[in-house]
Amino acid sequence: MESEDKDELLETRLVRVRGQVQGVGYREACVRRSRQLGVTGWVRNRMDGSVEVMLQGSPEQLAVMCAWLGEGMSAALVDELEVTEIPPPFARFDNFERLPTL
Repeated sequence: MESEDKDELLETRLVRVRGQVQGVGYREACVRRSRQLGVTGWVRNRMDGSVEVMLQGSPEQLAVMCAWLGEGMSAALVDELEVTEIPPPFARFDNFERLPTL
């Protein structure tokens, strides 16, 4: 029963971050921040210069992480944040990792 309750609170979002976000350490900072928050998923560069992030966690965790993604880090300049909620059922992620460029 407890496991089912945890799944009900779990949400998944796919986020596309556009701007000056490649070559500035944005992905590594994203990995560190997501792990601090307990968010799982992955991050990768896209060939078009954007960064794609798959996030999984509670609504509160994802709100904080999306806010961070929009602010970025000091070396990044985020122009646009496109957030798409992924409806269940979805795969469960065990950790947060950096994937190769797609």
